[in-house]
Amino acid sequence: MIADPFSVPLERLRRRTSAKWRHYEPDVLPLWVAEMDVDLADPIREALEEAVREGDMGYAGSTPFVAAFADFARRSWGWDVDEARVSPVASVIQGYVDALVELTDAGGEIIVNPPVYPPFFLYLRQAEREIREAPLGADLRLDLDAIERAMAEATSGGRRAAYLLCSPHNPGGTVHTREELTALAELSHRYGVPVVSDEIHAPIVFPGAEFVPYLEVDPSGLALHAASKAWNLAAIPAAVLVGGPDAAGLDAYRSGKHHGPTQLGVIAQTAAYTHGGEWLEAMLAGLDRNRMLVRDLVAEHLPGVGYTVPEGTYLTWLDFGDMLGDEPAYALIDHGRVALNNGPYFGTGGAGHARLNIATSPEILEEAVHRIATGIARAQDAGLSQVSV
Repeated sequence: MIADPFSVPLERLRRRTSAKWRHYEPDVLPLWVAEMDVDLADPIREALEEAVREGDMGYAGSTPFVAAFADFARRSWGWDVDEARVSPVASVIQGYVDALVELTDAGGEIIVNPPVYPPFFLYLRQAEREIREAPLGADLRLDLDAIERAMAEATSGGRRAAYLLCSPHNPGGTVHTREELTALAELSHRYGVPVVSDEIHAPIVFPGAEFVPYLEVDPSGLALHAASKAWNLAAIPAAVLVGGPDAAGLDAYRSGKHHGPTQLGVIAQTAAYTHGGEWLEAMLAGLDRNRMLVRDLVAEHLPGVGYTVPEGTYLTWLDFGDMLGDEPAYALIDHGRVALNNGPYFGTGGAGHARLNIATSPEILEEAVHRIATGIARAQDAGLSQVSV
């Protein structure tokens, strides 16, 4: 039986050199960027150790990455992936940016559902695409009426547009239902707006929800997958771009030259998909406990703060209302010495909110909530209530 992955002591975590642990001063408790406080799963560590020992440091080659992903998709979601329609790519972000560039023209619009992962805005704007928002509803679910309006406006005058879906959704952890995705696919076909689905968090779904691959409801869609979130492999990126049987976007992508994944990324993710199931199960059990623990801690210690219990992912969404202004994360760093992600960075709906990463030990989460409570009290004592920081 695998031990609880979220048992790495804080003193050892603070020796790490990643951005999560070095971006802020040592007295700040970091629960911001999407990095889990875990050690590597043994099968991944062993595969990487073997590669280092053998000097296997060349370009990605014969490791059966695509086959490993296809087998995992079949076991996990009953999804029969056509391996001929899968392309290894450098990363999920690079994959969706390159795909969307192929599907649209410079100045064309990409529809997103804020509040959403900030790189949905930043990298696409750098690629000379415009962002059109179709905000989530108050329940953090897809607003199909808003999506239809956005598609109609983005394609007016015959312009090419595309839609970037976050599934499961980051932040907040909404897991889109089959009915929601089917309705989205119908709108995609009606308005001629192809969908690219970022499904990097697909393995992280909790009891009561079911991940549905977008390509199961839309044969013309594209999807990005990676093991990097579920097995904490951000340091060595790799991903796959999967095209439905009718996805012209995959053919357009393949017609150009794009960067591929790293050799170590491919080795690590192949090991994760093939041999990492037991570790993943233990990790999900720990996250399931943590999401409910935070629910209870918020209810007990943070009156007036809203918390949406996530259906998937480990990136949760706190609603501070107007108690700390538009950007509560800044006030909490200054007055509580706890680092969350700043809500406005996630687009419309982000003001007054912050993203909390729950992929850590229960002890750290308890300390984090106490620091948030302290931060709120001190910030309000300092006169920050109802003022944008």
